[in-house]
Amino acid sequence: MKEHGTNIRPGEVLLSAEEIAGIVARLGAEISKDYEGRHPILVNLLKGGVVFLADLIRQITIAHHIEFMKVSSYKSGTESTGDVRIIDDLSVSIEDKDVLIVEDVIDTGMTLAYILEMLQLRRPRSIEICTLLRKETAAAKGPSIRYVGSHIPDVFVVGYGLDYDENFRHLPHIAKLEI
Repeated sequence: MKEHGTNIRPGEVLLSAEEIAGIVARLGAEISKDYEGRHPILVNLLKGGVVFLADLIRQITIAHHIEFMKVSSYKSGTESTGDVRIIDDLSVSIEDKDVLIVEDVIDTGMTLAYILEMLQLRRPRSIEICTLLRKETAAAKGPSIRYVGSHIPDVFVVGYGLDYDENFRHLPHIAKLEI
């Protein structure tokens, strides 16, 4: 881990690897059923969501396409800056396509609201959201989410692709970050 001058480490496990696998299987089955006969484009927001996406696409039993966007609203730290930057955009048109945004965690919903607004301008046939985790604050005031894996408290979490300053992505579970 990078030197931060403090004892930053994973703490309480909020979701075990087994619980995550069950959630991903449930979401994959729901998406497969809902998009039967269609060919959705799953848009993954990098980097944290890539582990979730990799497991999710193995659970989806219908034809689909994947695309990536790299966006940032964090600098170093645990709070979103609210300043959303598109670092890498989609490589295909989504006009008249069914789009499913695949997110790792929705904190405040601000970044997602910005992305939704931007993607709506590209005239997709439909656009929905699938998130592994949704924090309480986002559930109270964030955008409508069709597929939610699990609700969690308003704490910073790491593991299963989620990081703190590029650390702890490798953990097979999701844990609260202890600072």
